[in-house]
Amino acid sequence: MKQIILLLIICFASHTGYACDKCGNYDNADFQIKRVTVRHASDLAATIWEIQVKGDAGNTTPTPVGQLHGAPVTGYVFPTSLKPTDVGFSQTEGIVALALTSHPDFDDTPLWDENTDGNYANDGVVWHPHWVVLTQDDRVEGGLSVKQFEKGDETVQLPPTNPGMPMYMDSPGFQVITNGNKISVVVPDYRMNFKTDFAYDGVAAFMQVNTEDMQKPMLGVYKVYSVASGDLSLPYRVK
Repeated sequence: MKQIILLLIICFASHTGYACDKCGNYDNADFQIKRVTVRHASDLAATIWEIQVKGDAGNTTPTPVGQLHGAPVTGYVFPTSLKPTDVGFSQTEGIVALALTSHPDFDDTPLWDENTDGNYANDGVVWHPHWVVLTQDDRVEGGLSVKQFEKGDETVQLPPTNPGMPMYMDSPGFQVITNGNKISVVVPDYRMNFKTDFAYDGVAAFMQVNTEDMQKPMLGVYKVYSVASGDLSLPYRVK
């Protein structure tokens, strides 16, 4: 866990000065975190993850660009000390995070119809969760990206609810709720190996998809708008 915290602090400190052309479009009170909590409800056998912001949580969503390459992704992210195997991935180095995201240019939750219109491929803009493994990446301004692997690598294990991309990413289908200045998600205990004691932090960030430039990651973090702890040290524990 100490290595995870050190990696996060190094990434945060090293990349806060970078510029990003599109990132400023979403740098507002909706992504300024005031508080982050993860609470275990034993009567529900679930944890409730919540981020409170200065503005209206989830109110700001990305402006579509009309294609997958360059597609913007906004997210409220919970970096954790969980292991990849706790959420269905094979063991690998990196930071397990639960990311609540919105991206109108594509839909990466093929099993779920979040807007209940009967079309399972048109609701990427609706806030939804992903388990991801983050890794240090100096190729992008935010210093982190979702960990990739070679397509067809049989040593890599992903949960059956994954969206079919060569990244450590899952689309678990937990419902995301926005209410005023709060955005929250409920995760059943059995969906994370019954882990109820772990460290975490809260981050609001801008990400971007890349499908053309092989010198950049497929999904990189380009801007961190706010961090609950201020230094990405994962100081919080499940209540």
